[in-house]
Amino acid sequence: MNDAENGKTGKSIKLMTLIMMIFTTIFGFANTPIAFMQMGYASIIWYIFAAIFFFLPLGFMMAEYGSAFNEAKGGIYSWIEGAVGPKIAFIGTFMWLASWETWLVATASKIWIPFSTFISGSDQTQTWHLWGLHSNQVIGVLAVLLIIVVTFFASKGIDWISKISSFGGIMMVTINILFFVFSIFILLKNGFHTAEPIHGLSTFLHSANPSFTSPIAMLSFVVYAVFAYAGMESMGGITDSMENPKRDFPRGVLISTAIIAVLYAISIFLWGASANWSQIIDQGHVNLGNVTYVMMNNLGSTFGNQIGLNAAGAATMGEWFARFAGFDMFIVYIGSFFVLIYSPIKAFVLGTPKDFWPKHVTELNSAGMPANAMWYQAIFVIILIFAIAFGGSTAQVFYNILTLMGNVSTALPYLFLVGAYPFFNQNPKIEKPYVFFKNKTMMWIVTAISFIVLALSVLFTCVEPILEHQWTDAFWTVSGPVFFTLIAVILYRRYERKKRNERKNNA
Repeated sequence: MNDAENGKTGKSIKLMTLIMMIFTTIFGFANTPIAFMQMGYASIIWYIFAAIFFFLPLGFMMAEYGSAFNEAKGGIYSWIEGAVGPKIAFIGTFMWLASWETWLVATASKIWIPFSTFISGSDQTQTWHLWGLHSNQVIGVLAVLLIIVVTFFASKGIDWISKISSFGGIMMVTINILFFVFSIFILLKNGFHTAEPIHGLSTFLHSANPSFTSPIAMLSFVVYAVFAYAGMESMGGITDSMENPKRDFPRGVLISTAIIAVLYAISIFLWGASANWSQIIDQGHVNLGNVTYVMMNNLGSTFGNQIGLNAAGAATMGEWFARFAGFDMFIVYIGSFFVLIYSPIKAFVLGTPKDFWPKHVTELNSAGMPANAMWYQAIFVIILIFAIAFGGSTAQVFYNILTLMGNVSTALPYLFLVGAYPFFNQNPKIEKPYVFFKNKTMMWIVTAISFIVLALSVLFTCVEPILEHQWTDAFWTVSGPVFFTLIAVILYRRYERKKRNERKNNA
């Protein structure tokens, strides 16, 4: 029997480390320039809306779940199982895991864009060639190497994960501090006049982007704003590695929730201090992939102009701002990788019944990590990456299908968590060290509102491609959760049949 099974797994995560891990996993610095690009200052109100009606209530619920199941190894699985039973927990967690596997595949390739920006000053990944391989294949090889390296070090113990993700959190804090300092300097230097003009309240209600003025487009942005706050549930897999989870997990969740919600709103406003939407964003070369680096470049060159540099000096300043942003985002992505290559698979494999899996899958190594399961996950992700990188146009179609199938699957587990919460809250058999919603009426109202916001977001994600007459996209978007649910149901029924046969044989 290994150390982990004897309960000797190192409990090294403290409150500040937890906050950094949450911050690294959830807060996306790139979300704010994207928000400014899509709706200008009008995006702020929707981020506040998403924080009030999704993120804050979910944060309180996660704090209660985490403190009640503070020693559970199954994270989100243990939470849902404790509230509504194992079958629904299995289906919900399987879909959640599937969405994170899609994230690993996509991000292992996307992460090289900020790295290239750091090295070259702009995204040059499409020019990368090596040993006769074209750019997509080179990126595929790098993505595979990244998965292997991260899995190797993450399987060495929670200390590696907490240190790397904490460093990612520090880098995220660093870029935000620099962004705030330079933006506020520019704002003060210009006498509190923003580069993006403010024409009263209408500036914060009506999008600067003509493409986001219709009700359908605005709803699509609301969905984006809601899921900019996603990821808190992935922290459920680390409570058993905390020094004092009953006290620190609720504190960490609530502190992080407040900081992230405030930072998102202020950051969007400060982008307008240096960037005029029409002059910077309304250009043909700005897209979702490079907007962060374009905006950081503009921030740097604007700062250079403000301190009296000539045109060449300001341009160089802008390029180095973009390089720093690339380096910072690369490190932040690495920090997220260390958490998400471990926590979801650990929650699923160790949360589900132990006899569901072959024995070696659930075995923990000397560091208390489900190393075998993590390497099986790595092999699965690597196969998908190779298939997409080396499979030609057919593989790219497959990748798009995979992404579309994961869109709704990412959101549905939140419906399970929020929907299960009232049953958890009212179950007297579950010991709850921390309870925020003590008033039952308020609990039901908040749960209902959060559930409706989530349900409408999921519904619109399915309906949007239909409204845009993108029938193939609509089919695969809806097929994703149906497909993953069917697999989960088949797997669970197989397990139930196995248990029934065992009981008959033992009778």
